[in-house]
Amino acid sequence: MRPYRPDDRDGVAHVCLLTARAGGDATGVYSDDSLMPDVYALPYVDRAPEFAWVVVTGSPERVVGYVIGVPDTAEFIDWWGSEYLPVFDARHPEAAPPTEANPAYSEASLIADGRNPERMRIPELADYPAHLHIDLLPEAQRRGLGRRLVDTLRAALAEAGVSALHLGYAAENENAGAFYARLGFHPLPSSTETAPRVGIATA
Repeated sequence: MRPYRPDDRDGVAHVCLLTARAGGDATGVYSDDSLMPDVYALPYVDRAPEFAWVVVTGSPERVVGYVIGVPDTAEFIDWWGSEYLPVFDARHPEAAPPTEANPAYSEASLIADGRNPERMRIPELADYPAHLHIDLLPEAQRRGLGRRLVDTLRAALAEAGVSALHLGYAAENENAGAFYARLGFHPLPSSTETAPRVGIATA
């Protein structure tokens, strides 16, 4: 595990894609494999690379996991709307027609989320200003790396004066829910069965 470097960007995008279907591989699910990373990974390392860590293996190194976050979600929302959104729109002007294997999280919904940073402005934002995403490939799971990644980010946020953080996850990803519970995350008032949200203090 080490801090993120700019040359890890493609590796982070790849891990995001391979874990984007409730923890499973989303390759080929959408018309463009870059769509999911363009919503849920790359904006984070572009805006706040100092709050990103990766797990690597092999020589040359290969990214097999990461934690990424932003310390101020409200500021991130504003940046997304003013600077990132034009880039996203240019890359993904419209959704492809649904396919026979159309997922529950449709391409149209995914693009709509990319165009709507306000979706991140949750009711608890004043008390839980930071948020994160974490993903590990199966080969990096069950080795304590997830906990180390989250703890490292929490410590960095605490050092930066951020008191608490939150995250959301796919309701069907039961392993993720159990993982966050083991780390001490607790459900937030806005959490629902279909859209679970959890939070934790940074220190």
